[in-house]
Amino acid sequence: MPSSTPTAAAPTQPKASAKKPKLVRDSFTIPKQEFAAIDTLKARALSAGVSVKKSELIRAGLMALSGMNDAALRKALAAVPTLKTGRPVAEAKPVAKPATTPAPAKKTPAKKTPARKATAKKAGPALKATRASAP
Repeated sequence: MPSSTPTAAAPTQPKASAKKPKLVRDSFTIPKQEFAAIDTLKARALSAGVSVKKSELIRAGLMALSGMNDAALRKALAAVPTLKTGRPVAEAKPVAKPATTPAPAKKTPAKKTPARKATAKKAGPALKATRASAP
């Protein structure tokens, strides 16, 4: 016999009003001394009881810059030297060049030899027994 009481609908949970922000991956060039400052600041934050990542330090710096008035921002930006954009050039090792270069020797075309076809050999009873016992 069916129940006369209506079944209770499952309560709906409220959806999160704030979506996670989209993340962007980027790369940039920074002098070694300023890059080393990231590790120094990470150690400083750790001694203050806060563990941070490089990206969190950079984001905190952006927040600090955005909180400055225009005059302070101009002053902070003026203290940062302009860098040439792009990837740094790898240091080239000096290559010793001979005083005179010999003329290249003439190359004779190599003879083409036909590729040999693999022929299937009949396996003897001893070889068949070892193949059968192999895992």
